[in-house]
Amino acid sequence: MTSITEESTNKVFGGWQKVFSHQSKELGCKMKFGVYVPPQSDSGPVPVVYWLSGLTCTEQNFITKAGSQSHAAKHGFLVVAPDTSPRGCNIEGEDDSYDFGSGAGFYIDATEEKWKTNYRMYSYVTKELPAVIAANFKVQADNNAIMGHSMGGHGALICALKNPGMYKSVSAFAPICNPTCCPWGIKGFTGYLGEGNKNVWKEYDACELLKKYNGPPLEILVDQGKGDNFLADGQLLPDNLVGACAKAGVPVVMRMQEDYDHSYYFISTFMGDHFDHHAKFLKD
Repeated sequence: MTSITEESTNKVFGGWQKVFSHQSKELGCKMKFGVYVPPQSDSGPVPVVYWLSGLTCTEQNFITKAGSQSHAAKHGFLVVAPDTSPRGCNIEGEDDSYDFGSGAGFYIDATEEKWKTNYRMYSYVTKELPAVIAANFKVQADNNAIMGHSMGGHGALICALKNPGMYKSVSAFAPICNPTCCPWGIKGFTGYLGEGNKNVWKEYDACELLKKYNGPPLEILVDQGKGDNFLADGQLLPDNLVGACAKAGVPVVMRMQEDYDHSYYFISTFMGDHFDHHAKFLKD
């Protein structure tokens, strides 16, 4: 069994919100992740929902602010919330800005020499972490969903699109829909993947991945606040995702929410809808 260490545990809605740490082989550092263990886990294996957080976040933001536990308890889902990047790798420049390096792993596997050893969040989320969860919790290993916010919304979308059938459903709050075309994505991809590797960039862009998606039917749910300042700044580009889905024949429900911003106030308001969405596809 993969060794994990329990850092905290709190009873909530009949289940347990826990935080664990472990030594990640993919990232070469100690990582923390949150796990909500629902009361239904006492009776047998349960489905798993992965949550990917946004820029600057740790595993704490989601588990303390999103109000997810009541919905997870209602549906009997184990919910996993990893950190957003490697930590403490002592790479020059890793803590220089909020949108690159620490807290900004972008859920890709870096190819640039300086970052490629540690910044492998895509492989961590899609390979190592699921193996850790399967080895340590009573879960239905082939019954997974994924969702996220902002940078994590981008992460959820690409993980689902790059691994047809691995996740039964996907949803996102204010995702970075088209990172190869927005300032956040261009900065991150240039640093991690190299300025001249535009074909590699496309492998981590939902709008590009949709062009060649040929997996099982996938219905995407997205909530986007109309009062989101990052929407106005051109970082999120939801219209590009809608257009790419239309061309690819992949259903997307894009809900533009009047006055809501980019915060966890927005996320917590519609969290129940997203759990209901995943419940349609995660069958016992």
